Amino acid sequence: MKIISNVKPVMLVLLSLAFCGAAATSARAQDPKIQMGQIDRFAEKADKVIDVTVDESLIKLAMSFLNPKRSPDEAKLKDILSGLKGVYVKRLEFEKDNEYTLPDIQPIRSQLDAPGWSRIAKVTSKHSGNYDVVIMSEGSVIKGLAVFAAEPKALTLVNVIGQIDLSKFAELEGKFGIPHFDFEQLPGVTVKENIKEKKPDPDKQN
Repeated sequence: MKIISNVKPVMLVLLSLAFCGAAATSARAQDPKIQMGQIDRFAEKADKVIDVTVDESLIKLAMSFLNPKRSPDEAKLKDILSGLKGVYVKRLEFEKDNEYTLPDIQPIRSQLDAPGWSRIAKVTSKHSGNYDVVIMSEGSVIKGLAVFAAEPKALTLVNVIGQIDLSKFAELEGKFGIPHFDFEQLPGVTVKENIKEKKPDPDKQN
């Protein structure tokens, strides 16, 4: 009987620790912040390193300089920034190809497969590289977005935290160090190889 009575408290403690651990893991999994440091391991090979950190205070400062009455572009940008809490960008550019392998970057991509993230686009191209776009949402509200681009001569990791309208994400390209990804549309990104069909020449047909 003494053995049983001693086991129960131990089991309760273990169950409590397991529950706390699961809760902590769940809390971490729901964090829309990507660990950007994993891309730094390739920095020594890079010819150019772009590192951008724009936290919520800097976003508010940027918004204070925007005047919606001055131009439609400023009004649109201020509307987009109003829901953001952070923009983080790391881009490494290399002089030559093959400075990394797909297994090398798997730890970075695995973050995008973590619980809480949903992939809305995956683009694979032998010539221009591989692109992954994921979002973290709570109900119908998007809490964060991440883009990882593995190009032949560049690696880019973008993490936008806060409420963002995916249809307006393209408006952020070219700003805050975010490159132009040339995605056709968000959400439900569909990127295809556009092959222009040659129209028959009516003169040659006659």
